[in-house]
Amino acid sequence: MTKPFALLAIVLLILPASAAARESLGIYSNWGAFRDPEVPRCYAIARPDRERRGEWEPFASVGTWPQRDRRGQVHFRLRREIGEDTQPVLTIGERRFELVGRGPDAWAESSQDDAAIVAAMRNGASMRIEARSRRTGRFVDNYSLRGAASAIDAAALGCAG
Repeated sequence: MTKPFALLAIVLLILPASAAARESLGIYSNWGAFRDPEVPRCYAIARPDRERRGEWEPFASVGTWPQRDRRGQVHFRLRREIGEDTQPVLTIGERRFELVGRGPDAWAESSQDDAAIVAAMRNGASMRIEARSRRTGRFVDNYSLRGAASAIDAAALGCAG
């Protein structure tokens, strides 16, 4: 199976059972763009470069929620739950972003941080998320950013108007 089709298959597996309602807006190298008209929302999404064992199916996404007037919101599902009193850190090139999180999920602290992260993603080659889990200590997920800008744009256009 080629990488774009594998990505689509994997994305559909990690989404809830209502995934059939989601429409593909395109596959861009390591990233896919989708529209969920029932919510409504559109998002760009990718899996880490390497599959590693964990409690959760990890992914990185950038979403648009038109009815909530939210655009470019970053969300990361980590493969393990975040430990107490720890913050996940996202690194893109030389930029480091402290994220907020709970359980296996992490987000930017503000809409300004969302915008800065998306800008860095557009210009970067890769990103890594590092956190400490409750049980197993430090873990890292790496993502290629190849195709991210196109997928982010496709998702934004998919929910425009």
